[in-house]
Amino acid sequence: SSGINAEYGYFIQTNLRMGFGIYSLIEAGVLLINALAILNEERFLSKIGWSASAQVDNFTYGEAPGVKNRLIELISSVRTLMRIPLIFVNSLIIVLELLFG
Repeated sequence: SSGINAEYGYFIQTNLRMGFGIYSLIEAGVLLINALAILNEERFLSKIGWSASAQVDNFTYGEAPGVKNRLIELISSVRTLMRIPLIFVNSLIIVLELLFG
């Protein structure tokens, strides 16, 4: 009887630890923003035609920008605007992981 309860208790504890909460969503979002922030325009983005200069070449007046141009703008904005805040957010997440596991 006690063996069954011990196994059931272990099952509940592992499910609570592996929950998908708001902290997990925030951490996943920060990881995605980190991934966008470290993309190198010359070494990676220009090879696939996603550099800022390619965006200017594909621009046509009078039409709404396409999905590709909007993604290029998003990557450029994240790399420009989120560089300093990401340092603080990453430091905070590291401290939280060290304190709470």
